[in-house]
Amino acid sequence: MIIQPAQASEIRSLALRDASASPSRDDDAAIAPPDVLAMLADLAASIEPHFAPAAWWMFDDAGESVGLCSITRQPSQGEVDIGYGIAPKFHGRGIATRAVAEIVRWARSDPRVVRLTAQTSIHNVASQRVLQRNGFAVVGTKTDAEDGELSCWALTV
Repeated sequence: MIIQPAQASEIRSLALRDASASPSRDDDAAIAPPDVLAMLADLAASIEPHFAPAAWWMFDDAGESVGLCSITRQPSQGEVDIGYGIAPKFHGRGIATRAVAEIVRWARSDPRVVRLTAQTSIHNVASQRVLQRNGFAVVGTKTDAEDGELSCWALTV
């Protein structure tokens, strides 16, 4: 299994562990900076009471946790927006593509979900390919104050 549901408390524990890690740790193996993990834990905690799972761990073939896929806002009218990230050390191995494929399979089996959406930087070709390989199509663009120019993606499940 490449994904497994992640609870907000587990994500928060990882954020706290990474925040207290020694400066000599391998940052390329970190899923995300501790402040981003803390934000994702808060997000999952706000979504979990209404919709679960709200996040999933991603694993490599050896069973090591190497990434996280999260619902990025409260689902509404069957639309679930996802975001995902992999530790840099594990980029280019197809893990994100396989993990998103499992999310798509989950969505197709969950009657609450009608459509998956996602956003990628217009410069993040690797993330765009993950979505393309899983049947998502570009449905627009937008500019985000923090993230810049984004492509908006959707897949009807």
